[in-house]
Amino acid sequence: MVNIPSPLLDTLHAAQRITVLTGAGISAESGVPTFRDAQTGLWARYRPEELATPEAFQRHPKLVWDWYAWRRELVAGVKPNAAHHALVKLEQQVPDFTLITQNVDGLHRRAGSGNVLELHGELFRTKCSRCERAVNCWQDGGETPPVCGHCHAWLRPDVVWFGEMLPVTLLQKAEAAAAQCEVFFSIGTSSLVYPAAELPFTALRGGATVVEINPQPTPLSDYVAYTLQGAAGKVLPVLLKAVWDSEVPQ
Repeated sequence: MVNIPSPLLDTLHAAQRITVLTGAGISAESGVPTFRDAQTGLWARYRPEELATPEAFQRHPKLVWDWYAWRRELVAGVKPNAAHHALVKLEQQVPDFTLITQNVDGLHRRAGSGNVLELHGELFRTKCSRCERAVNCWQDGGETPPVCGHCHAWLRPDVVWFGEMLPVTLLQKAEAAAAQCEVFFSIGTSSLVYPAAELPFTALRGGATVVEINPQPTPLSDYVAYTLQGAAGKVLPVLLKAVWDSEVPQ
């Protein structure tokens, strides 16, 4: 049973600006393996530094490309869950809504969310490792990885690797959305990975009501106004129904 405190219901009903941050937990409910869970089977003997850094790509481009191709196959068969659909509904209820995600699986967009900031990139996008052009298709010359049609450098997944900075403009938009919102949700995130983990505190400094939805307590839990303990796919539909009488596809 999900218990939504009455003051939170009133706050949400009056809110005009809501910002949401999501992490791996929301995708895990769809069956998406976490980054480290994806290092299983043939990939179990590799450390993250051997698969997800610029240096690893320079040393072993085919190995890194193949691992991301395997991860894309895993995610391609997964569907958005009730939490993803609830956030689509939530976006429809408020004039100013921003969804910030640490996930690279693209499930928020597949569910129908519009204003999404994908801080860590997206598995199904590709860019040039040198000129950084976005590349949607390429000639199959038999190379792995394939090469950029403009500068002939290797193509790479459009994700943020260990040791890389988040895109500056994207992070600035996320920080602005956190600073200016009235309600901030932290959903399914460990609150350990920075700079994303700083965003709830940016919202707090801006005077926002911060709500955490997570099955387990996190380092953020002691600072938020409300903690709704449970899976996002269970909590969010109840919240949408209670505040806006909106039904969420299961």
